[in-house]
Amino acid sequence: MYDKLMAPFPPDRVSWRVGSTTQDKKKGLAFGYIDARDVMQRLDEVCGPENWQNNYTIAGAAIVCNIGIRMPSGDWVWKADGAGATDVEAEKGMMSDAFKRAAVRFGIGRYLYDIPATWVTIEPMGKSYKIADGEHAKLESILRRGATNSPPPSLDDEDPSKARFINECKAKIASYKAGDAALADWWRSDEQSQARRDFELTQAEVDALKALIISKLPAAQRKAA
Repeated sequence: MYDKLMAPFPPDRVSWRVGSTTQDKKKGLAFGYIDARDVMQRLDEVCGPENWQNNYTIAGAAIVCNIGIRMPSGDWVWKADGAGATDVEAEKGMMSDAFKRAAVRFGIGRYLYDIPATWVTIEPMGKSYKIADGEHAKLESILRRGATNSPPPSLDDEDPSKARFINECKAKIASYKAGDAALADWWRSDEQSQARRDFELTQAEVDALKALIISKLPAAQRKAA
């Protein structure tokens, strides 16, 4: 059962999103993910629709998804994971993200975490960016080769390490004048929120950055923040 749950998905079922970008916004890190409906289909096919279930609970600012699978012995095995705990505000798709993360506990789509992050050419799309059409063949080739033990790629003008990202955030915060409302807009932006998830900042690291932002607020607003 576990081998079937952990089997890679066909490359055309894997979608890609842009994570962190270079300063000139011409390249970005591509991260593969699967749709929640594909996870449901995998559970239906391997376990049978009647042999799995899920529910949700609230844990602070996070939504936790609990997935139960009935084993051939008749016993239920439950595993859980959540989404949204490190975000300032509620994020779209928290329930879907929590569901997919809980499924990873059973091995579904786990291999995608081992696929090396890849720099690709990106194009503007509204307030965000999309992967250029010509790059998808390269990403599909990477999927077909499978995971490697190679370190994440780097560019001469962009170090994708968490430490550098945190230092860049500190410098960005320091660049704003005290009381500048644009600072909060930058922190809550989709791009900044996504970058914090991409680099897997801990709650302590997020709180440390938030403390720097709060220090920029007028004294009357600090308590409310």
